[in-house]
Amino acid sequence: MAQTGTRQPTVDVGSLNGLHWVGIVAALVSAVVHLLLGVRMIPSPMGISFILAGLGFVGGVGLLLVDYRRRAVYAVGIPFTLAQIVLWYVVNFAGGTKSFPAEVGALGAADKLAQVVLIAVLVALLRR
Repeated sequence: MAQTGTRQPTVDVGSLNGLHWVGIVAALVSAVVHLLLGVRMIPSPMGISFILAGLGFVGGVGLLLVDYRRRAVYAVGIPFTLAQIVLWYVVNFAGGTKSFPAEVGALGAADKLAQVVLIAVLVALLRR
């Protein structure tokens, strides 16, 4: 039987450098936070959106690991992550019900720190 020319995705960690790994860790931290919060809020629409966001971070890491159009993954990852930060601020603080930064919380702080690091890494990787 003839080969169709499609290749099975395989993990390619040999082409990853330290900057990639910092980004992977940051994305996975944010994914875990979103998935944890999403499971706590299920079946609300907010819970579902958190789970989808967490899966988005996991999906981005997966695409990076199989070396699928990495530059496109970096480029899409920047606005995706920025949107998470903006939405978090709007939902939590824009209405004035909580005071920023006093009521950020440990999970929120870890998540936002990871996201800022992720954005910096993605910009650096995209500029290469």
